[in-house]
Amino acid sequence: MAFTLPDLPYAHDALAALGMSKETLEYHHDIHHKAYVDNGNKLIAGTEWEGKSVEEIVVGTYNKTAVAQNGIFNNASQHWNHALFWEIMGPGEKAMPGALEKALTESFGSVDTFKEEFSAAGAGQFGSGWAWLVKDADGALKVTKTENGVNPLCFGQTALLGCDVWEHSYYIDFRNKRPAYLTNFLDKLVNWEAVAARL
Repeated sequence: MAFTLPDLPYAHDALAALGMSKETLEYHHDIHHKAYVDNGNKLIAGTEWEGKSVEEIVVGTYNKTAVAQNGIFNNASQHWNHALFWEIMGPGEKAMPGALEKALTESFGSVDTFKEEFSAAGAGQFGSGWAWLVKDADGALKVTKTENGVNPLCFGQTALLGCDVWEHSYYIDFRNKRPAYLTNFLDKLVNWEAVAARL
């Protein structure tokens, strides 16, 4: 099926007071994400992937032995990653549901320790990539990081939370301070209800 750019679930300026400016969302969603959608549609046209879901395309085109992934994978995975990214952020109340807090405490010792591990993963990702909270096939929660557009689907994991650490995600608002962007993301931007719903 054709890729379509999802609307943001909030106004472009809805996160500005929380550290993600209208300008960032205009560039990141309206230009960067749209480019993955447009390029992905061009690349899958007339191929075996044209009628497949984005999840099937990501899993089917990922090459675990390759240093650089192919164009279809890169655009499909980044489309999937960004669709999740918009969904797990939002304005408003940021209280963490009890079930998620319990799961994080059981897995990491405390919510603060989880946040430290997640921030360290994102800050330590050399170059472009993503930091993730995933549920593994055995049900365990883990913090991971991936290069470029690679995502948890490639490893049979369920993504609960993902943070884009490509420079276009934070440079307008935080310049080169990626750790500060990650702290702000966890403390002010994440919609923990949306994360809990993915458990």
